[in-house]
Amino acid sequence: MQNEYTAVVKQEDDYWVGWIEEVPGVNCQEKTYEELKETLEVTLREALEFNRQDALSAAGGGYKEEKIAI
Repeated sequence: MQNEYTAVVKQEDDYWVGWIEEVPGVNCQEKTYEELKETLEVTLREALEFNRQDALSAAGGGYKEEKIAI
């Protein structure tokens, strides 16, 4: 299953800025549109993995993981 997220991107002066609507804190700035898209993808992957590890750590032991599709 491939997840999709929404990037909001715009050019401000000499830079492209963007953020992911669904994941607070994932925002980037680059000189080109292509670099911005790549950086957003890498940053999103890192943020999702960090959030996953943080959630599992907070759960401690004896938990069960459930997939939820919306």
